[in-house]
Amino acid sequence: MEALQQFDAGIFTAINSWHAAYFDNFMWLVTKIGTWIPMILVLLGVLFFKKGWQRTVTFLIAIGLVILIADQVSASIIKPLVERARPSHNPDLNATIHIVNGYRGGAYGFVSSHAANCFGIALFLAFVFRNRAFTWTMVAWASLMCYSRIYLGVHYPGDIVCGALLGVLAAWIGYKVLRRFSQRYHRWGDIEFSASETRLMIYSAIGNVLLLAIIALFISTT
Repeated sequence: MEALQQFDAGIFTAINSWHAAYFDNFMWLVTKIGTWIPMILVLLGVLFFKKGWQRTVTFLIAIGLVILIADQVSASIIKPLVERARPSHNPDLNATIHIVNGYRGGAYGFVSSHAANCFGIALFLAFVFRNRAFTWTMVAWASLMCYSRIYLGVHYPGDIVCGALLGVLAAWIGYKVLRRFSQRYHRWGDIEFSASETRLMIYSAIGNVLLLAIIALFISTT
């Protein structure tokens, strides 16, 4: 176990050492859920106008369940049980760790709630929408969010990987509940989006990244 932790810390140090002033700004924006509101609004808008308010509400309940499972299991169960300190709270790394904006997070980091939530959302959307291009876009978004957590010095790669696995499990549970709950009214597995609607959803994610990249030019972290 000690060797595994050292290996994890070694990968963390290598990744965390790759930093620059601009990417401090960019990753600081990326890691905040609120900065992704434009992408979220587009996704909900496409769903609402394509399938109506009833299915949109059902969808929101199901994805709320995914987030509840991912967030509460990671934050309220696993972290207190494992009690693995974040790298930002590891005194052995104080001389080398790169911290942005003085942000160090809570005491414990295993597993990453960010990774669990983001991969839970991404895989849930993949299960529901079943579009390869959209799936890869969402996985790329979740991966960028996870990378930001290592860049900012608040999670080891192992925290991220295990959090992502928890997210996948939460997504699967949420999707099964959604299918069972909605079977009486519609079949979510039959959802299909036109090429233009799919492009709109993908472009919204890419556009959101570009927006954050531009904003990062004009902000300053300390």
